[in-house]
Amino acid sequence: MHGLHPFDPGAVGTRATVTLKLFAITLALAVPLGLALALARVSRFRALGTAVNGYIWLMRGTPLMLQMLFIYFALPFVPVVGVRLPDFPAAVVAFALNYAAYFAEIFRAGIQSIDRGQYEGAKVLGMTYGQTMRRIVLPQMVRRILPPMSNETITLVKDTSLIYVLALNDLLRAARGIVQRDFTTTPFIVAAAFYLVMTLVLTWGFQRLEKRYAQHDA
Repeated sequence: MHGLHPFDPGAVGTRATVTLKLFAITLALAVPLGLALALARVSRFRALGTAVNGYIWLMRGTPLMLQMLFIYFALPFVPVVGVRLPDFPAAVVAFALNYAAYFAEIFRAGIQSIDRGQYEGAKVLGMTYGQTMRRIVLPQMVRRILPPMSNETITLVKDTSLIYVLALNDLLRAARGIVQRDFTTTPFIVAAAFYLVMTLVLTWGFQRLEKRYAQHDA
């Protein structure tokens, strides 16, 4: 084998960067979008809530891989839209739209778990609906959604491996190529270790957050 070995530290870092980048951008886009969708769904505007409910049903009811393939291959042929996205932006759009739907349901459940009496108490104090959500409801919601958010975020880490269908050179695609070429399972072990480390770090981080909020509630 000539040149740089595919799984030396430099090569691993290059492949892992694609996965980490997709994970970080998806999280940065999907969390605020999911919160906006949740607030829209629980709002007093029934038509808006129905539209958001339909969107969530569509995103959760179809495979993420199918959504990626649609955005990358079929979107350019959709009338009016006709936009062709490069492979990585197409993956980002698909992941963000998909995970926003899942986060929206987590946020909605958290919002609706807050006792109605707190809304009434805030109204007596003269708070607007927006102030009530921002100062009373959302801070309590954060405490309650940490476990499901942890699970969904870990799932996101593993789902990043799906981008191989768009021929992106992520860690898993590189590992598969080396296994097929060199007949060794070592690259799969390295890839598994990478995902395990990521999930370990995320699990540790969410556990710290849960303990921190538990101390505040004590």
